Amino acid sequence: MAESDVQRKGPEGLNVLGAAAMAAGIASGEFTSEALVLDCLARIDARDDDIHAWAFVDAELALSQARARDSETPAGPLHGVPVGIKDVLDTKDMPTEYGSHLYQSNRPGGDTATVAALRAAGAVLLGKTVTTEFACPFPSVTRNPHDLERTPGVSSSGSAAAVADFMVPLANGTQTGGSVIRPASLCGLYGFKASLKGLDRTGIRHLKPSIDTLGLFARHLEDIGLMRGALNRESAAPAPSKAPRIGVARTHVWPQAKPETVAMIEQAAARLAAAGASVIDVDLADDFRAVMERFTYITSYEGVRASDDFIADHLDEINSWSRDGYLFGKSVSDADYQAAKAEAARVRGLLAGIFGDYDILITPAATGEAPKDLTAIEGGAFNGLWTLMYGPCVTLPAYSGPNGMPVGLQLVGPEGSDAATLAWAGWLDEALG
Repeated sequence: MAESDVQRKGPEGLNVLGAAAMAAGIASGEFTSEALVLDCLARIDARDDDIHAWAFVDAELALSQARARDSETPAGPLHGVPVGIKDVLDTKDMPTEYGSHLYQSNRPGGDTATVAALRAAGAVLLGKTVTTEFACPFPSVTRNPHDLERTPGVSSSGSAAAVADFMVPLANGTQTGGSVIRPASLCGLYGFKASLKGLDRTGIRHLKPSIDTLGLFARHLEDIGLMRGALNRESAAPAPSKAPRIGVARTHVWPQAKPETVAMIEQAAARLAAAGASVIDVDLADDFRAVMERFTYITSYEGVRASDDFIADHLDEINSWSRDGYLFGKSVSDADYQAAKAEAARVRGLLAGIFGDYDILITPAATGEAPKDLTAIEGGAFNGLWTLMYGPCVTLPAYSGPNGMPVGLQLVGPEGSDAATLAWAGWLDEALG
């Protein structure tokens, strides 16, 4: 299903613009932030009863921010542009419930660093997007805008669905396994997962420090760069002056790839080679498979320590996946946890050596099209390894499957190469058309 098909399902005003076009229009005086936010709110009003992308929207709060932006000297590159905030990130003027009834109506005393940075860049915080409980893989109420019978992915489901449905041009997310890259693929978006420390994680409650990573969603690749630049106060990397050296990394979970994903990788490799790139298959050693056997040792151990006493006292009231993970984490010894971290660090060293021969790797962003099973506990088969490897990842909405649903291609870069990886993403995006 093409983007325009979703666009026509609701009001089509200024909300259909990308973030860069919105910022330019506000700066030139072509339209106001208030007019823009009104169109976004109209779209939400028309569509969100079906999609359930938003956990909290206060129209007057959003409009008061917009009017304030319209009366101010521009504060930053996102001045007057609306943004959706995943409801695991604290906001001082809105509830933050972490997707759990245990924190119903919870009002934090301040913003997390990434939210504060968006305010400083002039963004209008439109509202809080739905997350699964504590950002786990347990399903939520959100639906895929392309097909309401299909999942948008977890756990940044609300952020992905809101952007895909033209309710907002930008939203943020977090990723432990595949909660940015996979929803971007299933919803037909550009998704960006930063290097582990590529975006400031300060102040995120319940953070698992060795794995949880921030990410971004947009309908245009330039908007990802705009939002990242606003958060980090840096300019985008220049466009590459040569074709990239690309490694095709199918990984040990390749047997899970559906026919549309297999075809996507083959077609992408052929087209990129025709555009001048060096495209070579990468055979990752068994170390990359084995390290994932220790993935849950890290996530569960840190999950226990990131949980507060309130959660511990109410385990019988949370979802079964989070409860089982908590109990497993209690059983992981300090020695096993440290051994798992050490092994992950060793395998990151192996990957750094591989990147000596490649600029980027390409790999699936998901197993295939969005599933119709809305109750399944979803996994990020093609994502968890790259999250553990700490490098930046980008979803390109380059293909579609047999049912017309999006199928995304994932780019992976070396740790710390976030700006360069986005620049290479631009090269691939143009080459793939």
